[in-house]
Amino acid sequence: MLCERDDLAQGTSSRSGKLVHGGLRYLEYYEFRLVREALIEREVLLRAAPHIIWPMRFVLPHSPEQRPAWLLRLGLFLYDHLGGRQKLPGTRAIDLARDPVGEPIKPEFHQAFEYSDCWVDDARLVVLNALDAQQHGARILTRTKVTSAKRAGDAWEVELQDAGDGHRFTVMARCVVNAAGPWVENMLGQVKGISSQRRVRLVKGSHLVIRKFWEGDHAYLLQNHDKRVIFVNPYEGDLALVGTTDIAVEGQPEDARVDETEIDYLLDVLARYFAKPPGRADIVHSFSGVRPLYDDNAANPSAVTRDYVFDVDPKVATDGAPPILSVFGGKITTYRKLAEHALEKLAPFFPNMDKSWTAHATLPGGDIPGADFEPWLAAFLRAWPWLNPGIAQHYARLYGTRAIDLLGDAKAMTDLGRHFGSILYEREARFLLRAEWAQSPEDVLERRTKHGLHLTPEERGSFERWFLSLNHEGLTSAEPVAHV
Repeated sequence: MLCERDDLAQGTSSRSGKLVHGGLRYLEYYEFRLVREALIEREVLLRAAPHIIWPMRFVLPHSPEQRPAWLLRLGLFLYDHLGGRQKLPGTRAIDLARDPVGEPIKPEFHQAFEYSDCWVDDARLVVLNALDAQQHGARILTRTKVTSAKRAGDAWEVELQDAGDGHRFTVMARCVVNAAGPWVENMLGQVKGISSQRRVRLVKGSHLVIRKFWEGDHAYLLQNHDKRVIFVNPYEGDLALVGTTDIAVEGQPEDARVDETEIDYLLDVLARYFAKPPGRADIVHSFSGVRPLYDDNAANPSAVTRDYVFDVDPKVATDGAPPILSVFGGKITTYRKLAEHALEKLAPFFPNMDKSWTAHATLPGGDIPGADFEPWLAAFLRAWPWLNPGIAQHYARLYGTRAIDLLGDAKAMTDLGRHFGSILYEREARFLLRAEWAQSPEDVLERRTKHGLHLTPEERGSFERWFLSLNHEGLTSAEPVAHV
């Protein structure tokens, strides 16, 4: 059973930099094990979900004030070879005066390097894991808060509360895993008789969504004066995602917001490198995510490890009590490996458990032959010739082979139902309500999709009114979790 206090991915997991990457800059902090694990996982996840994860090329202009060229070459050589790269192309050197990728860059920057990493739709990655868990027998409870937990003999007695009607109920479990991210310490406070010496360090990372200002589907990685690096990635077709910052968080994680100094910081980096940099008028949206980093006492937030640590209550070893495992730290790229290592910690209590089957599994919709998205997309377009190509691409990217379930018996654009604006149609919204635990307009517009970025305020309001009216049609937000 998964208990999620809010919607799936409502916290940190929908507010990342949306990259499956090894973490090039972590090499400077000698995090070789973490980088190697992340690079290996990059290939595993690319095969598991080729519809929501795809290769992206990153252009890194050389700025000698930050790092010498030989150091970048060495780092990129390690990056290419540390994780057994298979599908992604390697690094190449670029003359910015001659290569088209240098067109928007200021002329004082002459040299660059181009390397590979992967893009991921982070919120959809969370939803697909929940769907996969459900298909394997798990119960997924969204908007369900854990209010307390205590040991009762050889099991845990866990009290839950439905966020909608306030109803409280109790479940029994042989094991509890505390994977609450930024709230991992808060969650331990709800568990009677448990304490931990581990601490989580909360670091805010903010991003700007701006109008895309260059040609091509490549991204840029920019070195700043403080030696931090900023990603500038193509996003949602005509937009770009710029981030991130590293700021210690005081207070509650859910209260984190982008502040003016962060906006200035990110725009200043763009102005340093680009001849015609975007300004505040080009900002479409912004968001902050709070990273739950394991506190290794590093003075600089950027130097705090992105590795993960587990904590198993010592009572388990001394008196055979039912286990509770807490997760401190981690990053989206290594989430699957983290889970595998967590199961290894729990294996003594579940001796018949298969711990490693996910390494060769696909996520829902990712069962694309050869994990090769483009040929599959071409076949999908031929199979649905009446479907607008932009909408077909959208369905294919978000849902993969599950797009066929979404379309069902549709035979014409009119079968998609009401059009709310951009490429959002009623049929997709009803599919998300029915099959992916969407219970509010924001669940659809901001996490299951990014339609909210492309609707006018009037279109968004129209959709919200329609969605809320579904409660009066008998198709309620409870339908997708009727199995609970």
